[in-house]
Amino acid sequence: MKFRIILSLVCLLSLSLTVSAQEKKSTAAPNVKILDKTFRIPDLDRSRKVRIYLPPGYDGGKQSYSVLYMHDAQNLFDDATSFVGEWGVDENLNDLAKAENLNLIVVGIDNGQEHRNTELTPWENERLGKPEGEAYVRFLVEVVKPYIDEHYRTKPGRENTAVMGSSLGGLISHYAIYRYPEVFSKAGIFSPSYWVSEKVYGFTRKNPVPKDSRLYLLVGEKEGPMMYEPMDQMYEFIKEQGHPEENISAKTNPDGEHNERFWREEFTEAVKWLFKK
Repeated sequence: MKFRIILSLVCLLSLSLTVSAQEKKSTAAPNVKILDKTFRIPDLDRSRKVRIYLPPGYDGGKQSYSVLYMHDAQNLFDDATSFVGEWGVDENLNDLAKAENLNLIVVGIDNGQEHRNTELTPWENERLGKPEGEAYVRFLVEVVKPYIDEHYRTKPGRENTAVMGSSLGGLISHYAIYRYPEVFSKAGIFSPSYWVSEKVYGFTRKNPVPKDSRLYLLVGEKEGPMMYEPMDQMYEFIKEQGHPEENISAKTNPDGEHNERFWREEFTEAVKWLFKK
């Protein structure tokens, strides 16, 4: 029963654009825009929109910035395109820039709606369909990131590049940093869907990330044991592999539920931890 509830939530997230944007007022900050270019996923022969948040003062400045790559971009910045509420990434980061001088570029890749479940799944699961996660992450690394580094003032090295997502987006963020540790040094792994496949543990064991990699794991207790038990197991598993405890954080919020409101409330804390010096 609990598995069916979680699976239903995942499938509902894949329909995040079923509500017309014209029915809700846009809440995106002025420093968020949709890129004019449409990005093609070569291995899947699909195209995707990319949204970008630029920190205050970017225009007209010369500073270069660290970059956070995120999934499900429809839910990050704008209530008009969100499923059941947005993360408030732009508002949170605008506040952080003012209060703590923490400035980042955020690149959000739109989910594939009916293709979301497969694109964010690296391993086969009979309930979700044929996995396309490897193709999606390769698209992020080989298509999106080079374009962003060429056209924006980024710090392109791994030490300044992070990835973050929730649910299947949390799973694919885990996969991304372990698959491409030379590209990413930080990962925000929110409500990760480790239940998709036991292969995630073997993959993690065979592909240890560098010791300086920072991993922020988050789950809500109200998401149920199908969510928090695998995350607890993964946390202990990574520590047993010898990853420094100061570079991995695992938080279980007793009131956390599987929704954007929970992830929005936790976003600032996670970003500050991932990018702290």
